[in-house]
Amino acid sequence: MSDTNLASRGNWSSRMAFILAAAGSAVGLGNIWKFPYMTGENGGGAFVLIYLACIAIIGIPIMMAEVFVGRNGRRNPVASMRLVAERNLSNPAWRISAIIGVLAAFIILSFYSVIGGWSASYVMHSAVGDFAGQDADAVGAIFGDLLASPGILLFWHTVFMGLIIFVVSRGLKSGLERAAKILMPALFILLLLVVAYATTTGHFGQALDFLFTPDFSKVTWDTALQALGQAFFTMSLGMAIMMAYGSYLGKDVSIGRAAVGVGIMDTLVALLAGLAIFPFVFANGLEAGQGPGLIFVTLPLAFGQMPLGVVFATAFFVLLLFAAWTSGISLLEPVTEWVEEKFAMSRTGAAILAGVACWLLGIASILSLNVWSDVYLLGMFDRFAETGILDLLDFFTANIMLPLSGLLTALFVGWCVAKESLQDDMAMSDGLFNLWRNLLRYVTPVAVLAVFIYNLM
Repeated sequence: MSDTNLASRGNWSSRMAFILAAAGSAVGLGNIWKFPYMTGENGGGAFVLIYLACIAIIGIPIMMAEVFVGRNGRRNPVASMRLVAERNLSNPAWRISAIIGVLAAFIILSFYSVIGGWSASYVMHSAVGDFAGQDADAVGAIFGDLLASPGILLFWHTVFMGLIIFVVSRGLKSGLERAAKILMPALFILLLLVVAYATTTGHFGQALDFLFTPDFSKVTWDTALQALGQAFFTMSLGMAIMMAYGSYLGKDVSIGRAAVGVGIMDTLVALLAGLAIFPFVFANGLEAGQGPGLIFVTLPLAFGQMPLGVVFATAFFVLLLFAAWTSGISLLEPVTEWVEEKFAMSRTGAAILAGVACWLLGIASILSLNVWSDVYLLGMFDRFAETGILDLLDFFTANIMLPLSGLLTALFVGWCVAKESLQDDMAMSDGLFNLWRNLLRYVTPVAVLAVFIYNLM
């Protein structure tokens, strides 16, 4: 990329614009879908406390490292890693971290778009009152019929991917930044609206106790490692996203403050999601640890039995759609950056090419839910004997690619980047800088390695 192109690359208009976009990436289905049911399965408040500690000692340090690489390189994630390595007299092979991240983002978006399509579908179901007055069997049948129909899944997958391509193709100012400034405030307003409605259930206090009263008798190593993994994945780490977003970050913005801001917003949404969901769960005598079905089966059932349920069910699934959309945008961005610079394409052409490729791969995930439900690519191995394509892609990205990319980035920035240049760029006090660098060098790699090994056991 020429210096002229770098000069015209553009920056986020403000620190808040970056925080909103990065938080939009971090705030996704992992916060509103996965965090509540993981909290439910792991005893509530104790899990929340461990999760918050992991955000501080793992999530924020790695996010800062990834943003540093992006801002220092000012190119796509792979090129930025190579340039930063060369400037610090290190082996350019460290770019394998970014290669893994970009590839992981591509694969994740392919099936994330399918799940995002579920959210779009449920907005329509809610708006027309399909859940009103229905029993558990009827609500479950709506979800079952959706998964069983490749045509309907393909339609919503196409709609969702089209929304993502549209935003990313418009570039930084008109695309990423404008979407973040609209979608993130709207997401917060909708979430607060649902939380306000949840206070009328009579079980809001029970939800508060469940989320914020720790019961350490229920904490096991399994609980701690799950909290560690959730903290790592919910902040969009290991996907080269923060490298891509960091490449637009001006030198006048403090990386540390920005990363802390993203961590706070990400955690706030996760906790608010719990306060929005669990009062309805408890009010209807449902099980808090329902797993993934909590959002697409349990909550529609609860909304369907309540006054104004149609309105608030629609608001909730619009909220879920917005969260998925902002995350989908961030997943396509590093892939688009790489295609744009690698093949000297226009932003629009690169976004369309990358998006269509993700869309095509997503068809395999759609078919694995119905027509190919008995197709197991690694069926010769006992562990994957009955693992379909979507679950297989999810396993390899979440349990192998993301931890590996995050671990390599932490090791590279912590050990290979010169302390002086790192300190100059970070513009932190000596105490905070040394704390962050020591976390990145010693604590974070060990913690990520623990998650990595645990997930492979």
